[in-house]
Amino acid sequence: MRNFGLFDLLANHLISNLVDYVTGVETGLDSNGRKNRGGDLMEKLVKSYIVQIPGVQYYEQMKKSEIRAKWGIDLKVGTAARADKKFDFVVKTPSTIYAIEANFYTGGGSKLNETARSYKELALEAQSVDGYEFVWITDGIGWKTAVHNLRETFDVMTHIYNISEMESGVLGRIFL
Repeated sequence: MRNFGLFDLLANHLISNLVDYVTGVETGLDSNGRKNRGGDLMEKLVKSYIVQIPGVQYYEQMKKSEIRAKWGIDLKVGTAARADKKFDFVVKTPSTIYAIEANFYTGGGSKLNETARSYKELALEAQSVDGYEFVWITDGIGWKTAVHNLRETFDVMTHIYNISEMESGVLGRIFL
């Protein structure tokens, strides 16, 4: 408790109710756990569709620097050039590298708007690199609160899909 700083919080009256404080910490940790579980489930779902495509070469959790090292394609362009972005999946076909992000939103908020803006930027940057395309697979009721931002991103992206489109075989049509 000393190393964690809990004694200081109590001694300096920074928290007035230890039970409420601990409950709040537990609640915060649990909501983050649910968020991570939802993201993990969406990634597993996307992977289940990728592996069904015959002969597709794919990688999980691959960074831009790893793509450059493996295939000699530099994705460090535009305003995000400093970041070594890690993609959920990378699919390599004879002519194209597809960098894929997958997410699912059960609730609204600023995260959706920031994600839409960021992925719109990634898609625009991809247009300046031969042999590279950005794919975004997203779904969830959370988008009902951020329809405007999703629409703006949808208008500039070539590859933005939902679960229903994956079920209809869209990934197979893209990668083959």
